This record gives sequence, C-alpha cells and structure tokens, in this order.
Amino acid sequence: MSETHLTDTLFSSFDLAPELMQGIEEAGFTYCTPIQSETLPIALQGRDVAGQAQTGTGKTAAFVVAVFHQLLSHPANPKRKQNQPRALMLAPTRELAIQIYNDAVILGKHTGLTLGLAYGGTGYDEQRDAIAAGVDVLIGTPGRLIDYFKQHVFDLKMIQAVVLDEADRMFDLGFIKDIRFLLRRCPPPEERMGLLFSATLSHRVQELAYEHMNRPVHVDVVPEIITAARVRQVLYHTSNEEKIPLLIGLLNHTDPHRSIVFVNTKRNAERVWSYLEGNGFKCAVLSGDVPQTKRQRLLSEFQKGELPVLIATDVAARGLHIPDVSHVFNYDLPQDAEDYVHRIGRTARVGKDGDAISFACENFVYSLPDIEQYLGHKITVGTVPDDYIGEIKPPVKIDRPPRPAGGRGKPVRRTGGKPGGHGRAHSRPR
Repeated sequence: MSETHLTDTLFSSFDLAPELMQGIEEAGFTYCTPIQSETLPIALQGRDVAGQAQTGTGKTAAFVVAVFHQLLSHPANPKRKQNQPRALMLAPTRELAIQIYNDAVILGKHTGLTLGLAYGGTGYDEQRDAIAAGVDVLIGTPGRLIDYFKQHVFDLKMIQAVVLDEADRMFDLGFIKDIRFLLRRCPPPEERMGLLFSATLSHRVQELAYEHMNRPVHVDVVPEIITAARVRQVLYHTSNEEKIPLLIGLLNHTDPHRSIVFVNTKRNAERVWSYLEGNGFKCAVLSGDVPQTKRQRLLSEFQKGELPVLIATDVAARGLHIPDVSHVFNYDLPQDAEDYVHRIGRTARVGKDGDAISFACENFVYSLPDIEQYLGHKITVGTVPDDYIGEIKPPVKIDRPPRPAGGRGKPVRRTGGKPGGHGRAHSRPR
C-alpha cells in the first residue's frame, strides 16, 4: 500500500489509554491520515469538531478513537441506567452504519466498551434485544433508532458524545428532521462532545452544527483537487447505442476483478446487468429496493472478489468502504456534480491508484459542464481503439409469463449465450 496519504503524526504521540492504543496497533494503524492528525488533537480535548473531508480518508477511525477516549477518560454517571447509552453515532445508510460498527469493534476490542447497532431492513428483534440489554456506544441509522426510542428501548439522557457522519448525505436522503429529533433528546451541546463530518460544509450543514454543537472547531482537509489525486479519469463521447458495446469492450480489455458500474436508474441497471450476464461477466445489481440481507451478501461477495462487477445506482455512491476497487464506470453521467466525485471516490481509496471511466452519451452529456466546473478542470477525452467495439452476445432474457388471475406473475430470467448457462432460471435482480 502506498503511504503517501499519511502524515508524520503517530497515533502513539497522543495520550491514549493503553487498551485503546492496543486496538489501534492491532488494526495496523501507525501514522495518521490528514483528517486524523487535524481532528484528534482537538477532539481528544473534548472539544467539538465539524470536519470536511472526502470519503476514504480515515475519518471513521478519527471519530471512533475520539469517542472511545472520551468515554474511557470520563467515567459514566453513577445514576446511569442499563438502557442509557453513553455515545451515539448516526449514519445515513445501512452500509455506513455497519462499516462504523465493524471498525469500532476492531479499535475498541480491548476497551471493555459494548457496542450496539441499529439499521432497517433486517434483524429487528435481535437488534432491539441487544440494545435493551445495554450498550455503551449506539450506532445506527435514524429511522430504526427513532423506532426503538419511541418504544422506550433506550433513552439519550446520559449521552456523553454524539457523532454525525456524512451530514450532507443526511440532507440528501431527507433525514434531517429525524436527526434533530434525536439530538434534541440528548443532553445540551455544552454537556457533551459533538463531532460532525461531511464531504461538504454547506450552509445547511453549518446551520446544523451551529444549532446542535458547542462552538465547533472547523477542520477542512479537502485538497485543492477535489477528486482523489490518484484516480485516472477518462471520458468517452458515445451515442446511446454504443454504450453497451463500449462497456463490454472495455471490460474485455481490462481486469474487472472489482469494478463498479454506476447508472442513474434501476431500469438502466437491469439492462446493463442483462447484457453483461449474456456476455460472460458475473455481476449483480445494487439498488435501493434490494433487501438488506441480499445487499450484505452481494457486498460481501464483491469485497471477496467472488463477484467481479457490481452495477449500482447512487445508493452505493457514498458510505461504502470497499477496498481495492480497481475501476469505476460512469455508464450514465450523474446529474449532480457532487455525485460524480462521490462515485469515483469508490476507487483509489487510502492512497491507492484507480481508474474512473465515464460515458458522455446523448442523454446525460448535458451534465458534463457542471461536473468539470465543480472539478475545476476538464476530464481527459479518450479515443476508443477500433478493436474495443465488436459483436456482442444477446442479453439475458427476462421471461414475463402471462399475468395469472388475481395477481402478478413473478418474472423469471433464463440465461443463454454462456457455456453451461442454458436452462438455468433465476429471479429477476432487484
């Protein structure tokens, strides 16, 4: 791994508890990333921080270490009850909540602090029972947490630290009323530590910080080049009809061992999936309506390299920590310039290299000027080699049986055009 993303600041230079330092060392952390070196000296003093940083820069470890230090150095109130957590960490998506929890388990392995996780889509009773049994640190998404809160599974009267991660994404997903609901039920800002992180410290995010934090120190480690410096970006101007052949040609001439193809709609995701499957690429669709258990299984297979290509809508553009993504394909240019940055930020994470390949087609080329203005530079335009686009096999067909009386038939796909693939039936991707 490249070390150029690290600073000269050692974790051991901070006055951290030995049990916390042991978890940090076992996680393989020696030197701090910029966001860690900038925020930890402030947060370890118990002061509030509003930090701006790209995803993949180590901010999760920054706030987990800060919160654990706060809890270890400030004992719980003797009047604290079993169902009263000491710290609250809020995330906009299920995947990000799970990532924070997993990182916290590793870093806090020797601290004796108990962790709880709450997110929608699965495990309702199991999560509820675990939180009711008592946790020190409660991590989760707003909707499920409010559900449990209103059932009196826990209360927030003894909170010593609050973390709000991906604050701008909270606004995008319409969670801000839920966030305010939870924060107003915590002790007032001057009686707890508050940490807020966001890719952009917009006016609305700063207003949230002003309302619910205690004079936070603003930390900005966003580089002058907004996108990751190690992402090699290239743009191909293409007609709508050429997009599928070009994508298949590029995949055939690269090593798509861990590639994400971003599309703007679920319909386009299914179309891309059917062509890639028909042309020998094992892939899956990740969109907002995929059940949580299936989402986690697909992400696990993708992370392990068992699933080389993931086709995703913008539900996967933020909050997913997937190491070693080799290529990001913008099959559809996003209509929001910030989404472009978040998409290509899935590769070249934590100092590694990566490639971002974008198609400027007839439908979405109009987004290009805004994207380049936001980046502050033009994206290199590539020329497609003649041998990249050739004949492609037909897509996997989705058979739609006649609708039975009183209900809708379940679509079934039957594969064809792949060795050993004839006659297999699978449910349609969701």
